[in-house]
Amino acid sequence: MRPIGRGIGWGIVSALLLSVLVGDARAQASGGARPASGQPAAPTAQPPRAPARAPMRTMALTSPDFVDGGAIPAMFAQTGRDVSPALQWSGVPDSTRSFVLIVHDADAPMGDGLDDMLHWMVWNIPGSATSLPRGVSQGSTLPDGSRQISVSGPYYRGPAAPSTGPAHHYVFELYALDIPVNVAATGMAPAATREAVMRAMAQHIRGKGVLVGTYRRPAP
Repeated sequence: MRPIGRGIGWGIVSALLLSVLVGDARAQASGGARPASGQPAAPTAQPPRAPARAPMRTMALTSPDFVDGGAIPAMFAQTGRDVSPALQWSGVPDSTRSFVLIVHDADAPMGDGLDDMLHWMVWNIPGSATSLPRGVSQGSTLPDGSRQISVSGPYYRGPAAPSTGPAHHYVFELYALDIPVNVAATGMAPAATREAVMRAMAQHIRGKGVLVGTYRRPAP
């Protein structure tokens, strides 16, 4: 048997050395180290995962002025001079920094049918709040920094479904957010303001409460 020497044996050794050097160069170019012979490559480091958010919480939204699913008294309708009902809520997530209240007529589609009539929207309600009083004053900005608007102006617009049809459903939706919503209450049409607030809310809703009341004007 011929020993490995200057002939074919050194050619094989040279080829093996060249293969090792090429492997080292490729490993360095890719930012990794060449693993020891027979050892598996070290796993690639993974970026840290963002902490998981708590699931959205269901809050209790109630009113001392009407029960959920019940009729809204006339004093809180347009015939009663648009007095807003009192609202109370509980079960608020700890991460809450502000609330948004949206009151809309689910039976009064508007525009292309993807929207409905906005009777009241109040946003930037302080995260420490647990209620709204009966008869919130008019004006785009309230003393606590909250802002408000409706389809017809900076105030609560009471229900006014006609007496000739079925009662309409007025949905009160309260959202708990982990941010304040810095959308101006003036300078845009009500529909555009509503859209801007809802865009700002996206990915920041931590809780929601719903209260529904019905109303139909009395027959003449």
